Amino acid sequence: MVTMERKTHYDSIMDRSKRIMWQDDCYMDLQSTPCSASSQAAAEDTIVREHKDVLLRRYEQYRDRDSVSCPKLNISSRTLLMVDGLSDLQQKEHDLMQVGVTRGGKRNHLRQLGLSKLFEPLTRVSLPPRFSLTVGVAGIGKTTWVRHFVRQWCQGALCTDVHLVLPFTFCELNSLEKISAEKLVKMSFPHLTDPSLILNSSCRTLLILDGLDEFRSTLNFSDAAPCNDSKKEVSIDDLITNIIRGNLLPDISVWVTSRPGVASLVPGGLVDRVTEIPGFSPKDIHIFLNHHFSEKDFASKIWAHLESHKILMVMCYIPCVCWIVADTLLYIMQSGTQESLPRTCTELYAHFCSMKAEAGEPRGREPVKIEQLHGNNRKLLGNLGRLAFYGLLKHKYTFSEQDLRAYGIDLLLTQSSFGAGILVREESAIHTTYHFTHLSLQEFLAATFYHVSSKRAIFDLFSESTMSWPKIGFQNHFRSAFQHSQQAEDGHLDVFVRFLTGLLCPLALRPLAGLLAKDDGSQKVWAAGFLQGLLVSGGAVVSLRAVNLAYCLQELQHTELLRTVEEDLRLGNLAGKLTRPHCVVLGYLLHVSPECSEQTNLTGSLNYTTVKCLLPQLLYCSHLRLENNHFKDDVMELLGSLLSAKDCHIKKISLAENSISNKGAKSLSRALLVNRTLTSLNLRNNNIGSKGAKFLAEALKMNQALISVNFQNNSIEEEGAQALAEVLQCNRKLVSLNIRKNTIGAGGAKRIADALKTNRTLTKLILCSNQLGDKGTVALAEALTLNHTLLFLQLQSNSISNRGMTALTKALRLNHGLLSLNLRENSIGVEGAKNMAHALQENQSLQDLDLTANLLHDEGVQAIASAIKYNQGLTSLHLQWNFIKSTATKALAQSLLSNTTMQLLDLQENAIGNEGVIFLAEALKTNTSLRTLCLQGVSAGTSGAIAMAEALMTNQTLQTLDLRGNTVGMEGAKALANSLKSNRSLKSLNLQENSLGMDGAIFIATALKGNHQLTYINLQGNGIGESGAKVISDAIRASAPVCVVDI
Repeated sequence: MVTMERKTHYDSIMDRSKRIMWQDDCYMDLQSTPCSASSQAAAEDTIVREHKDVLLRRYEQYRDRDSVSCPKLNISSRTLLMVDGLSDLQQKEHDLMQVGVTRGGKRNHLRQLGLSKLFEPLTRVSLPPRFSLTVGVAGIGKTTWVRHFVRQWCQGALCTDVHLVLPFTFCELNSLEKISAEKLVKMSFPHLTDPSLILNSSCRTLLILDGLDEFRSTLNFSDAAPCNDSKKEVSIDDLITNIIRGNLLPDISVWVTSRPGVASLVPGGLVDRVTEIPGFSPKDIHIFLNHHFSEKDFASKIWAHLESHKILMVMCYIPCVCWIVADTLLYIMQSGTQESLPRTCTELYAHFCSMKAEAGEPRGREPVKIEQLHGNNRKLLGNLGRLAFYGLLKHKYTFSEQDLRAYGIDLLLTQSSFGAGILVREESAIHTTYHFTHLSLQEFLAATFYHVSSKRAIFDLFSESTMSWPKIGFQNHFRSAFQHSQQAEDGHLDVFVRFLTGLLCPLALRPLAGLLAKDDGSQKVWAAGFLQGLLVSGGAVVSLRAVNLAYCLQELQHTELLRTVEEDLRLGNLAGKLTRPHCVVLGYLLHVSPECSEQTNLTGSLNYTTVKCLLPQLLYCSHLRLENNHFKDDVMELLGSLLSAKDCHIKKISLAENSISNKGAKSLSRALLVNRTLTSLNLRNNNIGSKGAKFLAEALKMNQALISVNFQNNSIEEEGAQALAEVLQCNRKLVSLNIRKNTIGAGGAKRIADALKTNRTLTKLILCSNQLGDKGTVALAEALTLNHTLLFLQLQSNSISNRGMTALTKALRLNHGLLSLNLRENSIGVEGAKNMAHALQENQSLQDLDLTANLLHDEGVQAIASAIKYNQGLTSLHLQWNFIKSTATKALAQSLLSNTTMQLLDLQENAIGNEGVIFLAEALKTNTSLRTLCLQGVSAGTSGAIAMAEALMTNQTLQTLDLRGNTVGMEGAKALANSLKSNRSLKSLNLQENSLGMDGAIFIATALKGNHQLTYINLQGNGIGESGAKVISDAIRASAPVCVVDI
């Protein structure tokens, strides 16, 4: 059926493509006569211009409401996210739960689309979408986007190939029962005297249907009677169904907006394009606050408050709620009271209602009239709460005037400051409707109604009629509310029960003192016990309904359990403590805790049972660290199902230090075949073996998301390396591969090298400790002559000698891509160093070279020093443990006089002595490029320290100086202290184990009074003693508060 509809639509477009453009976007059929076509085009042009004028006048009234004070946040500068359908979370959960779970983050999306591109084909050969669906949570700005689009189109700013735009809202369609497509157009746009323009596809038309979630009728795509007669009257739901199906008006484009849950009712096969409206990012919220408030002090205070209360920050992801939060917090700060800023959503909305009520209080009025106004507001709040509650139960979010009267709401009072601040009136050509400022406000008012009514009600409040079983007492009604909430699969009562619980906290009720009856707060303790009892009960898996209980505890401000689990999470002390209540709270913390904002570290905390329990909540973490948990293959089955899920948000996962074998790797590989979010996989120190490597390699051939893989120490051997080499030949996404310590040998290295000859995406390759030898190194060198995209190559501890080094250095003369080469702990010797020196004279692209522990001796280093005089590419050179003495150090110092690119020089553990340090100090008086100098354990004494101190008085570019493990003594410390008084560049100074004594440490501490650049200093192991260490530490912190002191 869907295929036939697509074919009909395609044939229609092909027929339309046979026409030609004529006179300002009007079509003329090739068979028409020039005269009749010209007059027809002129008539159509007149109608279109009149239509644009009418729409512009109609939508201009909303401009102020829709605009944002900051140009950077206006719709014109924002984009929609084109997504691949709706996630399970979007289809099944409450809007605010969706926002909370994902921390307001953007979904993985195919591309970004501006409004001007929304109805255009994606490629030159593709067709434009007939049916486009745009989703977004309540308050995200769907209607604002539609209004903005209509205004822009009317002004000719976008979609100029669309001749007519017909915008409708489902709110106004609710007032209709039976109607034809032709009559609907005539009724809504009476100025369109000739509907045949639309009905006969004379020109390209866009039909906008805004707010599907507010449509009261049910769209039945399986049973709706087909209708292709635009003049035939059918029920409004059948009319909409047939338009979406393409039976009616098949040649027009249709754009529907909706909240995600209801949007899922439209069959996916009918939808050509799905886009999602993104909310504010933290950066956007910051920009909004700075532009919304003229006084920067207010903006910074509100931002600081949001930063420390993440629940409120996440709410601000929704632009509409961001307005509510910002204005309410500003109102409290400007009120002049000592009221603390709200810490929960319940407190916030209580202050919001108080603010709206106070806005209507006239200044200087008699107390009697003010009390009368309070009485009116109390009555209005009660009736609005009842409307809100029973509307919520019916999933009803827009109301007619008749609805308001039915609940005793005086329409005049809705125009008061209090009423108008809570209830928004919308007028259209067909109907007038009302809705609450935001869904969350409706839920809050519903909770206030239930809170007050449950104290005196004798029947179940969830039954609007009195025909129900008796239910007496607040606690029974409270239990009933949670029973209904826990049973609601779509979670539509989640936020309602949060507010209901929050209203038991005296702090939340205080702002509503003039609007609600007094409450003694006696139920708070009982409610806390009730909620904790619910935490204990429940199934083996922590669902979002269970997590909502923790949200309720937060609103109640009963946070002892929440704080305990968060502290254990921060300290890594969760092992053995994860009972079901702890797992539920942990699930909540995964959503809101700052400890989980960048990464979720559950190292050494979980086992099979707790992973199974937390599985639905781990789904929404972006960076999971599950290291050292003794995971076996059964856990990998669970994690495989996690990574395979459609809703998976995980981008990085570390499973290092577990007990995963090839069976576990097989489970992972199946998941990687379908996963599209994971970019980094760390399996360091497991035991997947060559068989496991093969499983994962097969998945990597297909996977187009992973860019970093770490298989370090997994015994994959040559066979596993061969499988990964095959991946490198076809995978075009993998950027980093770590197979350190896998005994792949020379054979494995040759396989990898052959793949590198054609691979153009891998930029980082780690092959340390793999017994490559000279044979494997020669193969890699050959690959480097052809590959210029690899940037980082690590070959540490591979028994590379002169032969391998000769091949590598020849390759470096031809290679212009490699930036970093790690050859630590090999045996390249003097000859190898000389070959490297020759290569450095020609290669100007290599930036980082590590030759630590390579038996270079003075002769080899002197050769490298000679090359550095001319090399202008190298920025970092590591030469520790190379038996270097003062002669080679002198050569290095001389090279620094002419070299202008070297930023790091590491000479640790070389016996260069005072003489060598003096040579380097002299060079520093002239050199302006070096930033880091590492001289740990170089046998430097007082004279060397004094020379370095003199250099520091002149040098203003060195930032890090490491003199650990020398003997600079008190006199050396005194000289260094004097230099610190004038030096303004040094940020880190390490004088650990240098025999400074108490006096030397005092010299350093005193010097910092005049030095404000130093951010780190290490004085450990200098015979200062505990009491002396405290004195010195306190003195340094007093002189330089930002300086970190290790003593």
